[in-house]
Amino acid sequence: MIVKNEERDLPKCLDSVRHLAGELIVVDTGSTDRTPAIAHRYGAQVIPFDFTTVDFAAARNCAISHARGRWILMLDADETLDAAGAPAIERLVTEDRNAGYFLERHNLAISPGEPTPQKSFTDFVVRLFPNLPCVRYRGRVHETVDASILARGGQLIRTAIRIDHRFAQDADARRQKNHRYIEILQQEIAADPSDDTRLDFLAAEYHQLEMFDEATEIAERIARLRPLDARAHLFVGVYHLLYRPNLPQARRDLEQALKLRPGYPEAESFWKLLQERERSAT
Repeated sequence: MIVKNEERDLPKCLDSVRHLAGELIVVDTGSTDRTPAIAHRYGAQVIPFDFTTVDFAAARNCAISHARGRWILMLDADETLDAAGAPAIERLVTEDRNAGYFLERHNLAISPGEPTPQKSFTDFVVRLFPNLPCVRYRGRVHETVDASILARGGQLIRTAIRIDHRFAQDADARRQKNHRYIEILQQEIAADPSDDTRLDFLAAEYHQLEMFDEATEIAERIARLRPLDARAHLFVGVYHLLYRPNLPQARRDLEQALKLRPGYPEAESFWKLLQERERSAT
């Protein structure tokens, strides 16, 4: 894991894996609290990392480079592994397949001063993968390891292994982070225009800021770059339907998504909504 000033959450995270992990590797990007001391207390190898230039992939790859085990489990300090997942991880590691595994992440947002979660959602993230020199993260922000697993002929497999992610939600801090990430993503896109995966994250950052015109423009660009990607046409169709309304264009987008992937459930759902809005407009 990579950490910075995580003294509150780090013990819970390490407790959740201490009987599973053969080694604990913590890359510290500049903590000023007790985070390094806590990690040492758990027997972790703590590696200082210069984070003057924001680069989460480089920090995660630094952690991987120090690992001696055959498999990597990557967590964040505000995440915990559900106890029921440990036997499944041990089984997958024993199988030693050429694969990376999606874990089911349950995200609980806590607003300052509120004792209970204000928002929750679930997503899937690749966090268990083989420790090989060619398997590394990419992306200074929104870093992913998926592409390098696929590049060596590996599979990406979804599991029911659960991690719980409990994080503080501060609207002002979130907006500042969005703007900071947009700047970094734009730099990455300018440096390597061929890497269209960065555009997905850029659209998401604009969306979170409710900058829907900008998000729609990026979604249109993605659809042009991936003409055979049904998901790309679905997303731009949703923007043309809901956020920057253009019903004729939304129709063309969703038709293309369904042509590329007949029976696509999400596209069919928005197709019905489109038809309702077209009837209302007449």
